[in-house]
Amino acid sequence: MKTQPLEFEKPIRDLEQKLEELKKQSREHDIDLDPEVLRMQEKIEETKRAVYEKLTAWQRVQIARHTQRPYMLDYIKLAFTDFVELHGDRLFGEDYAMPGGLATLGDFRCVVIGHQKGRDLKENLKRNFGSAHPEGYRKALRLMRLAEKFHLPVITLIDTPGAYPGIGAEERHISEAIAINLREMVTLKTPVICVVIGEGGSGGALGIGVGDRLLMLENAYYSVISPEGCAAILWKHRSHAPEAAEALKLTAHDLEELKLIDEVIPEPHGGAHHDHEKTAAEFKKSVLKHLKTLSALPLKKLLAQRYEKFRKIGVFQEEQLPKKPTT
Repeated sequence: MKTQPLEFEKPIRDLEQKLEELKKQSREHDIDLDPEVLRMQEKIEETKRAVYEKLTAWQRVQIARHTQRPYMLDYIKLAFTDFVELHGDRLFGEDYAMPGGLATLGDFRCVVIGHQKGRDLKENLKRNFGSAHPEGYRKALRLMRLAEKFHLPVITLIDTPGAYPGIGAEERHISEAIAINLREMVTLKTPVICVVIGEGGSGGALGIGVGDRLLMLENAYYSVISPEGCAAILWKHRSHAPEAAEALKLTAHDLEELKLIDEVIPEPHGGAHHDHEKTAAEFKKSVLKHLKTLSALPLKKLLAQRYEKFRKIGVFQEEQLPKKPTT
């Protein structure tokens, strides 16, 4: 799959172009360049390993934002079947940044909800660049309550730079809509699995991010603020975003180490945008594994474990310093 290279991927793309030129010369001039082609292929693989096995936090943020990365509706197409989209919050209107509905994953009928970005300007205007309005979060809650009523598990796919901060959203109480979702999801009487598939931006992500399991794709990120926003506050300039990304500990591996997420879902070499089908297969495998575990739990135990999960977040123990000897 041809993808637009990111800045740090330029050395790989340059070598790939040289490889294509070698192959073209071999075909056009009927010259045996197989040894040179083989050496170039080996060099490309070495360069890929050097680049992709030592990605910085900022590079992972760039991959998470890649415009050719699979979005929520791509996972619906590749991993789910029988999707029936449901519209509207029954209070104000429809929000195309937050599609959701009924679907089937493996043997499980479920409710799936998520953020959806656009591939081009026209679609991004329709989807509001993946930033949901209050009605999006209220629609999500309506669908979750529907899932609870019919004993269906809920799967949420998180991919947003943040909730929409416009005047209209404030007038329709975006903060209240998110806060109510946080409260209601904690006590929702059905299994809930949340998956960060790209950007996990602040309250916009949290509004559909409370559940029994929190999974993240390998190159996704989850943070209280964007690296650029953090850099603007702490360093007074957005150019310090790479340092901010490191300090925020926002990558999947950082959050797994801090025990804030339950699993890191592997991506193809270089990121999910290189192979949508393989990424969707890994996503499906991981979600089904957790669905089977959660569906086997009695409801009382499911809710108790969810409560404990969130009570443990942020708990730490300070090491006591030895007392100074008295004279």
